[in-house]
Amino acid sequence: MAKEFTDTETKKFIDELLEKTNHQTAANWASDCAERVLSYYEKQRPQDERLKRALEASRRWARGEIRVGDARKAAFPAHAAAREAIGEAAIAAARAAGQASSTPHMIGHAIHASTYAVKAVAFETDFEEAAIAEERNWQYEHLKELVGP
Repeated sequence: MAKEFTDTETKKFIDELLEKTNHQTAANWASDCAERVLSYYEKQRPQDERLKRALEASRRWARGEIRVGDARKAAFPAHAAAREAIGEAAIAAARAAGQASSTPHMIGHAIHASTYAVKAVAFETDFEEAAIAEERNWQYEHLKELVGP
């Protein structure tokens, strides 16, 4: 029987905090979440820079260096990488990057980036509850750091 991803209670706290988070901070946070699982994709395709370029575009948008449309365009190759990936952890990691790089276009993509990152951890660890909880807790604590008091 296939195992199924079940999210942690921490997600609701992340959702609540994201509602009070500015768009740029959400984009940076989503990129940080996705970056933590890039290795699951890069094990297959170490020369593929599409995910890193997508995350950098999101961060550049957050710094005001590029326009939303340019950041959004960088998401498309990341989504293509997800379709080409083999293995659920690699697919989820690529989707995390695609969602993170879509965050400049719509802030709601940030939570999806974090969820795909957690799913990548779940698939990589054979759904080890402690690893899933640790990743979600890191995401929440990191978001709190970025948002500040």
